Amino acid sequence: MDTTTIVIILAAVVAVSIFLIVLSQMREKARIERARKITNQQDAYNRANRLLSEIPGQYLTSDLKLLLIKRMEEACVQLAGLKSDLPVKKWQEAAQQLKDQIQAKQDTRSPVKIDTPEKATYVKELLQNLFKMIEDMHKSSKLDAATAKKNLKFVLFLVHKTHADLHMFQARDYVRQNEIRKAIHAYHLASTEMGKSRDNPLAMKAVKSFRIRIKELEALIVEGKDTAHSGSQAKLDREWDTFLHDEEWKKKADYDE
Repeated sequence: MDTTTIVIILAAVVAVSIFLIVLSQMREKARIERARKITNQQDAYNRANRLLSEIPGQYLTSDLKLLLIKRMEEACVQLAGLKSDLPVKKWQEAAQQLKDQIQAKQDTRSPVKIDTPEKATYVKELLQNLFKMIEDMHKSSKLDAATAKKNLKFVLFLVHKTHADLHMFQARDYVRQNEIRKAIHAYHLASTEMGKSRDNPLAMKAVKSFRIRIKELEALIVEGKDTAHSGSQAKLDREWDTFLHDEEWKKKADYDE
């Protein structure tokens, strides 16, 4: 075997070796990239599912529930395309079933009392995560600008309502204890929080109700009465507990303005 042949063979061996190394690296890179995409989509699904499960029922309107399910479904489609080993089909079936329940107005989630600063802070964090999720969906063209804007404004309103809920709970408690001045202060704080969403008709309705109740309580102090329990308080309590899901006020609300 002459020198030229040996050089050619060695060159071929080197070339084949380099090709195999490059191919192996490309496969490893593709495997890592696929694993990264699967992890990202799994995290997206879990985040949306967690928000849907942990945000208290009084904050989750049908639109927000459907938006969260939309994000879960999008993650499932991506995971199916990546052929992951996750139970994607089961997740898709559960999401579809829940969507049907929501559209049929059969999905009821229990409200949670916001009776401590810790609860208010935790719910606020959940809502802030929801806000970021909506922003990300818009940036990735999964939500149009108008829908994103509407929902972002509404979630921001809910963040303010979280603190108002805490002040409202405290005000009710003060009323039951006949600590009228403390109740008035709590209602003022709740009104201030709602006033941060001046472009939301529901917030302005709440502010008006708080102001009426404050005047009633102030009148009790002037009159020297020793009790603040009244039909007006019960009416305000009912309105506050249900006004996010009040169909009449939903029709009046225009979050795009």
